Amino acid sequence: MDFLSQCITLFSKGGPVMYVIVGCSLVVAAIGVERFFYYQHMSTDAQTFISKLKPLLEKQKIAEAQQLCEQNPAAIGCLGADGLEAYQRESNVEMAMDGTAALLAARLREYLNYLSSIVTLSPLLGLLGTVIGMISSFSVFNVKNGQPMAITGGIGEALIATATGLIVAIFALVVHTYFTHRLDKLVTDMEQVYTVIMTRLPNKKKLRRENHEIA
Repeated sequence: MDFLSQCITLFSKGGPVMYVIVGCSLVVAAIGVERFFYYQHMSTDAQTFISKLKPLLEKQKIAEAQQLCEQNPAAIGCLGADGLEAYQRESNVEMAMDGTAALLAARLREYLNYLSSIVTLSPLLGLLGTVIGMISSFSVFNVKNGQPMAITGGIGEALIATATGLIVAIFALVVHTYFTHRLDKLVTDMEQVYTVIMTRLPNKKKLRRENHEIA
């Protein structure tokens, strides 16, 4: 209870800017939780997936390969399923996979720009709170009433906003860095699956020519 009461006291001394800074911290926490579960849903063991996909493509079992991709809800599964579906429809596989990869990457990057903004915004809000507090501390009213110590105390209280803003910025930076690393890993996995499919899919025109020659 003592710790909680001290936190409330420090919060009240930080000024009205503290409400905005705490709001930023709640946004960071909410984005962190949402992105964590979304990235978990979009992640899988890429090497295991590729090791199952390669032999199916090499044996030209396209329907089975597509079924494997559709059963995997991860990003690489969605990418592979769209590419193989385009191949089955005799559409442009490369264009279909490029479009799917761009859409998946955009969804994975969603909300990360808010974290980046909060990293910059939080220290500025803290500095604003400190400046407002210092203006109040240096008011002529305090000095005229024989309260020179009120100036020093007021500056100390004003620095609470800056400290809180820096803490929130560090928190947002750590969360942003973590999810940026996971994003890079998922994009790399998608690039691997893209390469596997594009290099191992049989050329339909070539197959038709061979079948025609056999006939």
